[in-house]
Amino acid sequence: MHMVTVTVVMLLIFQVKHFVADYLLQPRWMLYGKGDLRKPGGYVHAGVHALGSLPAFFVAGLSIAQIAAFAAAEFVIHYAIDFAKAQLSRNSKAGPTTHAYWAMHGADQLMHQFTYAGLMYAALSLTTVGP
Repeated sequence: MHMVTVTVVMLLIFQVKHFVADYLLQPRWMLYGKGDLRKPGGYVHAGVHALGSLPAFFVAGLSIAQIAAFAAAEFVIHYAIDFAKAQLSRNSKAGPTTHAYWAMHGADQLMHQFTYAGLMYAALSLTTVGP
């Protein structure tokens, strides 16, 4: 597969996965478990993201060991971003009608997009997929 095609396919996989994992597969217990190291919600949510990214890593042509390492990296990074946002949100009085609330939400989403860009760059740097 051509490198441009692989890049676009990976991007699409990450985007669809992110929407599904963050907005369709995140029940209340998972949402409220973020930000608390003793509750499973944040861990399960990060795991859903890591598993959902496997197809993108396969498309990149990574080895099984590399795929496992990339999935583990995404798990840790995703958990850390969500944990930080949960901590900030708990200490904020900002509600969904405030600028601060949407700024925090947007920053969280931007950090996840930066993660995908970094994962794509690293994965594609390790492969020899087409020109």
